Parts: sequence; structure tokens; C-alpha cells
Amino acid sequence: MTGRYCIFVLAFVLLHVGIAGAQEYPVMNMIADKVIQKYQQSSCEQLWQKKGKAKSAREQEVVQLLRADPRMRQAFIDKVAPPIANKMFECGMIP
Repeated sequence: MTGRYCIFVLAFVLLHVGIAGAQEYPVMNMIADKVIQKYQQSSCEQLWQKKGKAKSAREQEVVQLLRADPRMRQAFIDKVAPPIANKMFECGMIP
């Protein structure tokens, strides 16, 4: 439930905030931190179960918003990619 709430908040913020860099995205940074925390606290089994499941409507909206704003997308990916990739590597989800 917390993940869905975070995604909703991110979608709301992305709709109402026009900004340029990672330091200028305080709410996006907060939500990215929660996404990172979710991955770090999830077991490998939980991540495997979630893999391949359909995204909720809210998650799809956030993805669309990130696609529409390349700078925000870059800031988000730069923040979440390293810890998520490390967790996925630990779980054998990537080579």
C-alpha cells in the first residue's frame, strides 16, 4: 500500500512541478528514497514474485510522466538505479 501511495504522490508532484535537476526535485527524491528502501527491504523471493506482474494504473501514469520529462527521468534513474541493480544482482535477477 505504501508503494502505491508513493507512486500517487509522485504522479501528483510531477503534474504540478516543473523543475530542472536532481536537487530541484525534492519530492521526487523523497519518493525515490522510498522506492530504494522497498527494494532493499524486500527479500529476493518477494522481488521474484513481483517480477512480470502488470503495473497499476498509477504506476503507468508515473512512467508516462517520466517519459514526458527527460530531465526528471534522468534524475530519478540516476538515484534509484545503483541500489536496485545491486539488489537484483544479489538476487540473481541480472547476470
